[in-house]
Amino acid sequence: MTVHMPSRPLTSLLVIMAAAAATLGVSSHPAQASADRVRLGNASDVSRPSWSGPAFTMNGDGAVVAASMTKAINAIRANTGSLDVVVLAGSAPSSGSETPECDTITDLGGVNSCTTWTLTAASDGNNTQLNTDIRNAEFVYFAGGDQCRYAAWKGTALQASVQSVVAKGGGSGGGSAGLHINSSLVYDACRASATSAGALANPYDKSVTFTTGMFNWPDYGDTINDSHFVARDRMGRTMAFVARAIKDGLTSQGKAWGVGVDEGGSSLFIDKNGLATLSGGNAYVVLGDHQPEQATAGKPLTYSDFKIWHLTAGQTFDFKNRPTCGYYKRSVTNGVAQSNLYNGTPETGCGSQGGGGSTVQESEPNDSRSAADDVSGRARPLTVTGALTTTSDRDYFSFTLASGQRATTTCAVPDAYDADVYLLDSSGGTAARSVNNGRGVDEAVSYTRTASGSGTYYLELESYSGSGSAAYSCGLALS
Repeated sequence: MTVHMPSRPLTSLLVIMAAAAATLGVSSHPAQASADRVRLGNASDVSRPSWSGPAFTMNGDGAVVAASMTKAINAIRANTGSLDVVVLAGSAPSSGSETPECDTITDLGGVNSCTTWTLTAASDGNNTQLNTDIRNAEFVYFAGGDQCRYAAWKGTALQASVQSVVAKGGGSGGGSAGLHINSSLVYDACRASATSAGALANPYDKSVTFTTGMFNWPDYGDTINDSHFVARDRMGRTMAFVARAIKDGLTSQGKAWGVGVDEGGSSLFIDKNGLATLSGGNAYVVLGDHQPEQATAGKPLTYSDFKIWHLTAGQTFDFKNRPTCGYYKRSVTNGVAQSNLYNGTPETGCGSQGGGGSTVQESEPNDSRSAADDVSGRARPLTVTGALTTTSDRDYFSFTLASGQRATTTCAVPDAYDADVYLLDSSGGTAARSVNNGRGVDEAVSYTRTASGSGTYYLELESYSGSGSAAYSCGLALS
């Protein structure tokens, strides 16, 4: 193991070593250490009795996304104090900084230290100093690279150490290969890299291999992550992964959920309640909820009605209470997928499976339209809850209305405050409002969209007077 802090270049030393090696008739290339450690920031770890996670970041490419990483850091430390991060990599960067992830992370607020470990052998997962660093950290970030190397750490001490970080209220995440390793079923690419065309033509192609039992994060079960999603046209292969998982019984309840995140700054931040919020461009959730019509070795895939949720920047997906509406459908027949895989019109009349509906608890800060909790794809009937804890507190929830569709909300208001309720259009204009006087007086408002097409609307609650921790409850119905 090589342990060092960033210091002056080693060029002169290497020249001397090369000259000596040439004189002795041995290779001038220094032996590669199997485990390399570089620490940035404070040399001592933070110690405190409890943390407020877990929290996760799922990035479409290897780079750290500052927006989602900042949310994870703040959630884990509850916006107070600082924490330690460990970055795990299976190979060193080919050029530039030797610590590109930590370079970004240490520039963010609330970070005490960031330690990069480069592990080139599976047995490095049992390195004592490595596991001490991980267990003392509050977030573990898996760098881009080769997820097969990460899957090889299964069964080493590293696996349990990372699990301990999440269990104590810390977090995990990563990008590209690091995204793959954080799903409950890992596409490991240990034999080859699958393409959409190849996987659809034969879902049992040698390139389609999985690792099970690595990590199973809270509320994120039965998932298969995929990276560089739109840029590398990976919807088709994710469909094949989902079908294989169901056919082979690799997930539970006959369902599998593909999670595809695009590159170029797209990142899902997942909070302790299982609510994912997208930063950047695009992400997709692909549900298979029945056995494939055909998934056999050597034969093309046939699977009807994958349910696909398309997320854009700021939109959310609830992995704890997974939606049963808001998706569009695409099918695969004899290895050929329907056209327009990455865009579709969401179904709004699908309702709730089993009639259970859903409840959305506000996630602060949701005090502006840009930070609104997105409830568009949630099962109906839908209830949103929260509290107006200060007189300046405002809570926003966003949803979509189609032409001719009516939104109706009825809010039960606690005695602690007098709440006013507004329905706002996409530009923030008031479409309808309810401003009944008095603390504890309920509010009700409705609005019908008459314009063509669909549009984004916001349910806003604000305090006219009073405040408190007592919760309001608003039913939101679309008809």
